[in-house]
Amino acid sequence: MEKTARKVMEVLSGKTVSPPPVWLMRQAGRYLPEYRQTRSQAKGFLDLCYTPELAVEVTMQPIRRYGFDAAILFSDILVIPDAMNRNVRFVEGEGPQLDPISLDEIERLQAPDVARRLAPVFETVSRLREGLPDATTLLGFCGAPWTIATYMIAGHGTPDQAPARLFAYKHPSAFERLLSVVAEASAEYLIRQIDAGADAVQIFDSWAGVLGDEEFEQYAVRPVRRIVDTLRAARPSARVIAFAKGAGANLRSYRQGVDADAIGLDWTLPLEFAAELQKDGAVQGNLDPLLMVAGGDAMESRARRIVDKLGHGPLIFNLGHGITPQADPENVTRLLQVIRGG
Repeated sequence: MEKTARKVMEVLSGKTVSPPPVWLMRQAGRYLPEYRQTRSQAKGFLDLCYTPELAVEVTMQPIRRYGFDAAILFSDILVIPDAMNRNVRFVEGEGPQLDPISLDEIERLQAPDVARRLAPVFETVSRLREGLPDATTLLGFCGAPWTIATYMIAGHGTPDQAPARLFAYKHPSAFERLLSVVAEASAEYLIRQIDAGADAVQIFDSWAGVLGDEEFEQYAVRPVRRIVDTLRAARPSARVIAFAKGAGANLRSYRQGVDADAIGLDWTLPLEFAAELQKDGAVQGNLDPLLMVAGGDAMESRARRIVDKLGHGPLIFNLGHGITPQADPENVTRLLQVIRGG
């Protein structure tokens, strides 16, 4: 019996699918009451990520509720520095906190034993592939080296990532080494996610938008290309979505630069520009996440505009960044009706 086509995978192979497949970044999260209930069973956020039974449950919740075309592994980009013993912790109301890394520590830094340190994540992926509907694409992911490095340098997120940018200017060799070690670990992490059952992977560069053009090439493009090259050398058929939030005009060369099958677009990108980028391959995006809070005509008209403008080419409908805790679950239901022709 022929397997049901996975629509996201068709788009990643360059096909146009109508209506376009849809999933939402952070679709398993605090806007869902069932997530909050499951979250209360864990000792902390990382415990939720590293407990396969709970991680599978929260990954499956939006699939059961909405029937998205893709499920994305529930985890966090900071499991890589956590595997490097960087004392990652999540503080309620403050977000992730790490011990800032020093020059001497970068010199001694080694890629962790990903297979051992992140084994629970791979178990989660395996269980998900077994439990998901056959038509649902399973996405793995990692953070891009630049974004991971910003947290490792500053010890927390900052609005313009000035600590990491300054560190890179003052200590370019050490910063390149940090990016290299993170890229090595991330590539192994993605390979093992693919082996565990992920159909494709997304690489999140949440802070790419703070970089100038030269730094974008050096810190956002080259390290991600290193990950993709290593992944494809090991698993030639692997499909990759690369999301560089805020990259703007730098996206003109980003797809080719990192060798991605699709590029994610944030909500600030004009649809005319997005259509130009789509001529070279699949795009993913790019509804403003706040429209999931607002709902109504504003959400519906913008969603229709995206489908009207980009739906005639390879498109994965998504948000331009993660859904917020304030989003109304009923707005998600209505969004799917709009995209799918309701």
